[in-house]
Amino acid sequence: MATEIEAWITGPKNDGVFSLEQGKGEEDGPYGSEDLNELEVNGNWTPQEKALHEARLKAKAKRRLRKSSSRDSNRESFSDSVSGELSTDPHSPKGKNAVNDRKSRTGKGRGLPKKGGAGGKGVWGAAGMVYEVEEPDAKDPNYDESSQGDTVYATVVPELDERELEKTINPIVQEYFEHGDTKEVEMLLKELNLGHHKYEFSSLAVSLSLEGKASHRELTSRLLSDLSGKVLSEKDMSRAFDKMLKELPDLILDTPEAPQMLGQFIARAIADHALPMSFLDCYKGKVDCDHARAALDRASVLLSMKRKIMRLDNVWGVGGGQRPVKHLIKEMNLLLKEYLVSGELSEAEHCLRDLEVPHFHHELVYEAVVMVLESTGDTALQMMVKLLKAFWQTGLITLDQMNRGFQRVYDELPEINLDVPHAHSIMETFVDLCYKESVITKQLRDSCPTRGRKRFVSEGDGGIVKS
Repeated sequence: MATEIEAWITGPKNDGVFSLEQGKGEEDGPYGSEDLNELEVNGNWTPQEKALHEARLKAKAKRRLRKSSSRDSNRESFSDSVSGELSTDPHSPKGKNAVNDRKSRTGKGRGLPKKGGAGGKGVWGAAGMVYEVEEPDAKDPNYDESSQGDTVYATVVPELDERELEKTINPIVQEYFEHGDTKEVEMLLKELNLGHHKYEFSSLAVSLSLEGKASHRELTSRLLSDLSGKVLSEKDMSRAFDKMLKELPDLILDTPEAPQMLGQFIARAIADHALPMSFLDCYKGKVDCDHARAALDRASVLLSMKRKIMRLDNVWGVGGGQRPVKHLIKEMNLLLKEYLVSGELSEAEHCLRDLEVPHFHHELVYEAVVMVLESTGDTALQMMVKLLKAFWQTGLITLDQMNRGFQRVYDELPEINLDVPHAHSIMETFVDLCYKESVITKQLRDSCPTRGRKRFVSEGDGGIVKS
């Protein structure tokens, strides 16, 4: 008895309860099952020994449960589902929910994936499943361009924003003022993607023409008429002129005559059927700006003076190259006479540029030289030399035009000499002075005709005049 008590005292324990590992290791310890039964029958079993015995029984039951559950899990799960009873043991594998288990929990089947492999993300689907027709993806590694049929390539032009619009359109309009070909402008506009800023082309073209010449405004009116219905609609034209009417206070700063000019543009556009006839009616009684009212009144007056069928072709006047020669000669004579009276070179240059006949500037040179020959005194001679020098330095009169003007005077000098007896001497003086001022070349100066001096001999020679 003393030996048993000593073994109980020296044995491992945890607050009076033996661990499961100890029970497992001591299953075949000093007390076998038969010895424990005898002690229980004799009544010699202590409480500690009784607790040790119960722990051993529980460990043995758990081992048996694990072995049986691994071999017969399907049968046990089926029996549990039929009876509706679940395992209450928290340590049992059947009591734990296998979250990542893809096998059926109903107990049926052979443990294959659910839905035959057609469920879940990233699966191929069930066998025999028919998918919808999908468009081929060019980024697919298996993409074959040759098997996709004909490939159509399209050029995508990005839409121009407000900043790029003005930079792109201004050179087109400036070039149009030089060549005057509306079809080329139409082709260039079709290549651009103006988007909802299409109407601003008309307003930019009109603004540039207001700062230019009368011929530029005539070309702009023709351009708007030709583009109407092809590139620009009546709605685009209406929006453009409506914007111009609102911007008149700013346009007047650079072009004081902007209201009258804009009114002429509106009248010409309505006559050319680029603007609807109801454009002016929309503004009756609704305009507060005085400048816009002046422009609309100007357009209304012009339309009332002309019949609706007729076009206002002459609203900007006749172009320089289309004017009669007599009219141009008259304008140049008036220009020279005003210059001799006022002496303003800038005004004379401005008037010559407004005529827009650079191919006819030789007439100005001719009229200037003839005016010098017919004048008295040196004032006209000095002023004409100064005028020709200014035109030569600015490039307004070219070398060819200068030579042609002087050569015409050379050819007609005998006839001019009938009315002006001293024409040859005046001409020689004028040519020498022009050469000193670098207005004409040395070759042109040397080609100036001279009249030889005649001297009378003595009476003894018979009165023969020798040259």
